[in-house]
Amino acid sequence: MLTARRTAWCLLSLFFAFGASPSSAPGHTGPSAPAAAIPHAAAAGEHQDDRAARIDAAVKKLSPIIIEMRHRIHQNPELGNREFETAALVAEYLRSLGIEVQEGVAHTGVVGVLVGGRPGPVVAVRADMDALPVTEDTAYPFKSTVRTTYLGQEVGVSHACGHDIHTAVQLGVASILAELRDELPGTVKLIFQPAEEGAPPGEQGGASLMIAEGVLEDPRPRAIFGLHTGPMQVGTVGLAVGPAYAAVDHFYITISGRQAHGAYPHMSVDPVVMAAQAVTALQTIRSRNLPPLEPSVITIGMIHGGERFNIIPAEVRMEGTVRTYSEFVRNSIEDRMGEILNGVTLAGGGTFELRYDRGSPATINDPELAEMMLPTLRRVLGDENVDNQEPATAGEDFAFFANEVPGFYFSLGMIKPGTTSGGHHTPTFQADDSSIPVGMRAMTSLLFDYLESGAAAR
Repeated sequence: MLTARRTAWCLLSLFFAFGASPSSAPGHTGPSAPAAAIPHAAAAGEHQDDRAARIDAAVKKLSPIIIEMRHRIHQNPELGNREFETAALVAEYLRSLGIEVQEGVAHTGVVGVLVGGRPGPVVAVRADMDALPVTEDTAYPFKSTVRTTYLGQEVGVSHACGHDIHTAVQLGVASILAELRDELPGTVKLIFQPAEEGAPPGEQGGASLMIAEGVLEDPRPRAIFGLHTGPMQVGTVGLAVGPAYAAVDHFYITISGRQAHGAYPHMSVDPVVMAAQAVTALQTIRSRNLPPLEPSVITIGMIHGGERFNIIPAEVRMEGTVRTYSEFVRNSIEDRMGEILNGVTLAGGGTFELRYDRGSPATINDPELAEMMLPTLRRVLGDENVDNQEPATAGEDFAFFANEVPGFYFSLGMIKPGTTSGGHHTPTFQADDSSIPVGMRAMTSLLFDYLESGAAAR
């Protein structure tokens, strides 16, 4: 396996071979400088068309390099808070573009700051770098064969959620912005995030730790952009305005009773019966305690109790997840769970413990920002290729960033026509290389248009 440093310089030599050259040294601008104004509509249109042509040319030239980099990242996946080689590769490549780099943010995060040659505001863009403990089962010639130890078990490791695509797209965006630095009206903060899938038990990580360590300060962006591979055809994107991804909470329930012989149930306080009643009763929160137009999910994913068929155990343990889009619903579910468990165990003669851990909040696409940026996606990709999506009940810790500054997060189609892919987090997940140039073009255009916009300067 190539080391990150050797990989970076190998790819950098490809970069020069394709005719690219490092941009000139950046100028200086502050985050409060106004975006440059375009004199009138005709001039603005010509300027936009000219820049679009330059972006398209850069995408065409750089895509083979970035796709090769994606292959190397895909073949060498790393779990959350362990993205050492990936982070080194990213940092080395950004430096080769003349971008100021900070490493070691939230353990293995990398932040690049690219200052444009024209005055303007600051905007951020985020990509996640971590892989999953999933053994890959694809026909890719660059498939992962990496194995590691996770939670005491030997597991395969793969990019079964497309984070290699996200990282590659953002490296491509950085390359294009570096080429067009002189005309960039402001500053772009490139955030490469570790541990989006969650930090290992007992560790902190991810977006929340990056924020705690000041990733959104000095300079502070006025908005943040991001993307995620989606189960759609390459060339299309999708977006939900307002709630896009759900808040993700994890609960642990212990129901305690009294152990007895299975032939003498009257001598027990049966936690199995109480647990069965609780599972059913918890579903009434969604159907009877919440407004019918407020979406939510309560799932019991694990139930453990007992050691032998003819022994009523002393306790039953359950774990599950709650997905919500509003703090009102989130608070209501947690409160009501406690009330229901109290009632069930009081009636059955037992006791309970409830631990309710709040994970990432709901990801909200800022409506005003979405209204401003959707025309860019439609112009770049075509109206027919921009889909209005329903909110997903999956979670995404981009939400922590979007809670601090307005966020714009969209799905990038990843399935090449004529091919198929397994679902996210499965062994047969396949995000196609051809999605990378689409993402590069779309994200670069969004960042440029945001910085050019008069709204960004207010």
